[in-house]
This record gives sequence, structure tokens and C-alpha cells, in this order.
Amino acid sequence: MSLRREQRDTPIPNSTVLAFLITIPNWGDIMSQLNVNLQPKKQKKLWEVNVFALLFAVIAIAVILTYILPAGEYGRVEVNGRSVIDPQSFQWIESSPVKPLGLVNSVHTGLVEASGIIFFVLIIGGTFGILTATGAIEALIVTLSRLLRNQEKWLIPIMMLFFAAGGSLMGMAEETLPYIAIMIPLAIALGFDAMTGAAIVLVGASVGFTSALMNPFTVGVAQGIAELPTFSGMGYRMAVFVVMYFVSTAFVLRYASKVKKDRSQGFFGLFEGRNTAELLREDLKLTARHKGILTCFVLNFVVLVFGVIQYGWYLTELSGIFLLLAIIIGIVGRLGINEMVDNFMKGAAGLIAGALVIGVARAVVVVLNDGHILDTILYYSAGVLNQLPSALTAFGMLVLQTVISFIVPSGSGMAALTMPIMAPLAELVGVTRQTAVLAYQFGDGISNIFIPTSGYFMAGLALAGIPWLRWMKWIMPLILMQYGIATVAVVVAHLIGYGPY
Repeated sequence: MSLRREQRDTPIPNSTVLAFLITIPNWGDIMSQLNVNLQPKKQKKLWEVNVFALLFAVIAIAVILTYILPAGEYGRVEVNGRSVIDPQSFQWIESSPVKPLGLVNSVHTGLVEASGIIFFVLIIGGTFGILTATGAIEALIVTLSRLLRNQEKWLIPIMMLFFAAGGSLMGMAEETLPYIAIMIPLAIALGFDAMTGAAIVLVGASVGFTSALMNPFTVGVAQGIAELPTFSGMGYRMAVFVVMYFVSTAFVLRYASKVKKDRSQGFFGLFEGRNTAELLREDLKLTARHKGILTCFVLNFVVLVFGVIQYGWYLTELSGIFLLLAIIIGIVGRLGINEMVDNFMKGAAGLIAGALVIGVARAVVVVLNDGHILDTILYYSAGVLNQLPSALTAFGMLVLQTVISFIVPSGSGMAALTMPIMAPLAELVGVTRQTAVLAYQFGDGISNIFIPTSGYFMAGLALAGIPWLRWMKWIMPLILMQYGIATVAVVVAHLIGYGPY
């Protein structure tokens, strides 16, 4: 269950994903039991561009803009320890275009400036590498599945809640992929179909990612850049979580009920005609050791919440707590020292691409700052947004973040790219920084289950054998409902002054 967050990072060819997943413990056994052909069928590939290539193109465009846009700057003042733009202080200054060599130099500078966030991400990845090695999560999922296999009416809401909680609290995305091979056969055995099984995992995790109560990779990063207290505004996001969860669960349940009544309405993908009865391994039990590991994991989040609220912990302290958790669960799981280190390194390695996206995205901001056109962009953007009715300003931010998510399908990378601009822009147009973060998390989270540039999402569809176009036709009504909820949420957040600031 290593956190390769950046679902979102680089679009992954299906063959690469499938080859990688074979290395997951028990994955090969599961797929061989189902007699699933792991070689993807030849089909017309969707247009794909590596996220690093896209970001490098954006950096190049930013360099060119330093020769086109006039340089300008706002004055900054300190308010309660944070830097705030003085909206009346903008002035034009002498242009200082970035030299061609700055195009490549900016990448190193961006990595250095984002190093705190990058190492935080890697430490969490290492922690989840050790957690995966203990087998506690796999045992929990299989045990829950066995308990619910004769309670089909509860399978969908309970398992979707599990994956939603994982996405909301710890940013689960790629680590949910192995469980598609458990959920789909179980759903089929209970009279549902592959679409239902895939939706339990993918839609469930997306609901959590979108609401992001304590997701360290999205809200944690975005709030840090916006100079907001870590995980602040959680009460409002909890309300969003509840609404998103019930709407999404009802959508999946309604579809599953139709398939239950008439199986010809269903779609079974790679699992058409397969034997699903052998999947739930009776030999895999949730042991006392597993329960101890999971208890430590839950207590870790209790400590995090207390530390953030009581002492204002941020990246350094949060990284330390996750590192301590890695050591504790390794000891409880009876892993040797070398085994702990090896699995920590494997978990961190799985997040290298996502971590680098953060630094490369930061390079865009470096170029805009060095060319003194970041404030110019803010000045022009504020002029446009100020023409909109007040309530629509926050909605405009949501639309912009949604568009950007197609280009940068990395949650942390998107935060590193957009929040340095969106946070001060929000102040200039009368929107709170917290509302700007909310617009960002909606733009990033909802898109995770339909954009073809999302690597983990496309991998999930490949594993289930569901064509992207068929999924889009099925999921589109839910996507529209979720964007409707998001629109209402950001408008209400703006009207109530969602803060603290």
C-alpha cells in the first residue's frame, strides 16, 4: 500500500502497471485463480503525454512570458506572521526577463524550495511501505470482504466508506489498486458486476480525496503554501465528505440494484465468465498482531490531530511522527531491521515520481518570480475576476483548477503550481485563502475518476477491463452531481467567509 500519490503523477502504460502489480504479494495468485490474461489487449491508445514533459513545456512558456509581459510587483505586509499582499500597492518595474539557461536552472531551484514537502512525501511513502509489508491492510480488506459476502446490501456502503476514509485521511490512491481484484469478483459473486466492484474502490477513494479531511498530499501541502494552519477548516470539509459520500454511495447502489435484478444490464470486463468463488482466501486471517498494527495506525492520526491543533505542528513534526509510526509498526509486525529499511526504501521509491513533480511544478513559480511577472499575472487576473459577481469569483477558481488538473494530474504538484498564485489572488478579489484551497481540492479530487491523464485511474480501469469511454458514459451523471455539490460548497464557503482567513 505504498502511497504513489501522484495518482496522478505520470500516466502509466497499462502493460507497465500490470507488470508491476504482479509483484504485489498474492497478486499473481489472485489473478491466476481468476484465469485473467495479464497481457492487455491491443487497442487504440488514448493520447498520453508525460506529466514532466507537460511541466517542462509550461516552464518554457513561463520563460517566454517574461519577455512579453511587463514586470510589476505588489508590496507585502506581515499580518499575524504571514505575508499578505497590499492590494493598493501594485507598481510597474523594470523588466528582467529570464535568460535561456534559467529554463533548466529553475528546476534545481524549484526542487530546493520544495524540499520540505518532497521529503515529507517520501517519509510517508516509506511508512506505508512498512505498513504494506506487515500484511495488516490486506488482511483487513479480505476479512471485511468475507464478513460481508452474505450481506450484499451492506457491502457497497461499508467498503466505500473504508476507501473514502483512506483517501480522506491518508490520501490513498494507487494503493487501492490491488483491492480491485478482490472487490470485483466479490461483487460479481453477490449478483453485481465489474463496474460495481471497480466503483467501490475508485469512487470510494475519490470521495475521500475530494473532501480531504487530513490528506497530507493535497490539503496539507496546499494549506502550507497558503500559510494556513495545517488541516484547519476540517469541520466544513467533514460536511462536504458526508454529502459526497451519501450521493456517491446512492449512485453506485442504484446501479448495482439494477444489475442485481437484470444481469444483462451489467458489464463484467476481464471477469466475464470467471470463477470468483476462490478469491477470498480462508487462510488469510486478521491476527492479533494485525490488530495491534492497525491500532497504532489509528492512534497516529489522533496524535497528529492533537499536535496540529494544540501545538501547530507542520512538516517537520508530522514527518517525525510518521517516521516514529514506521518504526513502531515494524517492531509490532516483527520485521527485522534490514526488512524494515528495505520496505521503507521501497515505499519511498514508489513516490519518487510524485515527489519530483512537486519540485518541477515549483520551477514554474521560480521563473515567474525571477522574471517579476507573477504579480503582473495576479494584477490582470484580479482585474478580470473583479468584474464577476462576488459569489461567482470562488466558482471561477474552481473552474480554473479543474482545467489545470487535466494538465497536472498530481495533487501535490498541482498545489505547488497553483497555490502560490491562487492564495494571493484570493485576497485581491475578496475570497478567503481557505476557500481558494477548497476550490483547489475539488478541482483536483473530482477529476481523479475520469481524466485519462490520471495514471492510477487508468490502471484501475485496465485491471477491471473497463473501456474508458464506457466508464465515462456510466460515471458522468455522478461527476455532474459532484461538481454541483462542489459549486454550492465553494459559493457557501465564500459567503460565510470560510477561514480562518
